[in-house]
Amino acid sequence: MGSPPPVTESALGRIVVTGGAGFIGANLCQALLSAGAEVVALDDLSSGRTENLAGMAGVELVEGSILDTGLLARVLPGAQSVVHLAARPSVARSIEDPVSTHETNATGTLRVLQAAAAAGRPHVVVASSSSVYGANRTLPASEDLPALPLSPYAASKLASEAYTLAFASSFGLPVLPFRFFNVFGPLQRADHAYAAVVPAFVSAAIAGAALPVHGDGKQTRDFTYVGSVVAVLVDAVRRGVTAPGPVNLAFGGRSSVLELVEVLSTVVGSPLTVHHEDPRPGDVRDSQADQSKLRALFPSVEPVALEAGLAATVAWFRSELGTSSEPVTAH
Repeated sequence: MGSPPPVTESALGRIVVTGGAGFIGANLCQALLSAGAEVVALDDLSSGRTENLAGMAGVELVEGSILDTGLLARVLPGAQSVVHLAARPSVARSIEDPVSTHETNATGTLRVLQAAAAAGRPHVVVASSSSVYGANRTLPASEDLPALPLSPYAASKLASEAYTLAFASSFGLPVLPFRFFNVFGPLQRADHAYAAVVPAFVSAAIAGAALPVHGDGKQTRDFTYVGSVVAVLVDAVRRGVTAPGPVNLAFGGRSSVLELVEVLSTVVGSPLTVHHEDPRPGDVRDSQADQSKLRALFPSVEPVALEAGLAATVAWFRSELGTSSEPVTAH
């Protein structure tokens, strides 16, 4: 596979995180702050929350949209890196409103890239999604496989990748496009109609309710703890890592939804019941990352195991409900 491309270790300067008040963004802001960076969180608060940044006195929250070119022109100059996480999430939501999903995910990414190119070409990390593999059933999914999106959300994420790589070629922008796989962990909430599977399950388990399983539950996912994702992102920013194509940000795990229920049952210490619902349109059946490119670029990062990540997630949910005073850190 060869050696990773040479990169230069540098002190962390000013880092702009779009979607910085969101689930992954706020976890990243905390890690960057702890690493000594000057952190700016840009978020329109459509899904992000100011309380996610509570206690982070060193993080500057700029409220606004990535579609606001004037705002981007004011925020991006002077940045060492831009970590672009802002997006309109959810496959189901994209099927209901494809245009809004496109505008945020594709056009929004284009505007961030354009602003970065005009602001001195900082290092830009862009979050795409494993959903771009879609109908391609080859597992584990290598970045070299054809992308076959099954939903407007997946198509919008593929467009964001294409724009990212085009700006690298056309404008010399140093970029690193990541494909995120089922990221979960603290700060990911379940109190909305499009909640991801882990927070939906954890919330139901703590409440003593049946866990909502779409379809037969045998569909598989590469569940990735947010701490593992953040460790990669911080390392990427610190070393200015770039890549000539998309890179899977997951570690090759593969668990079915029903297996997830079993592990969660062990974590909460009680048996769990499930309630089967209709499959969701646009969802892929199976997902698993080929981690070869990720490991070549980030050989020192070790992922948090599924059970440990779920334990930390359950502890956070319980602390939010006031049922536990002991936080859990995943290792």
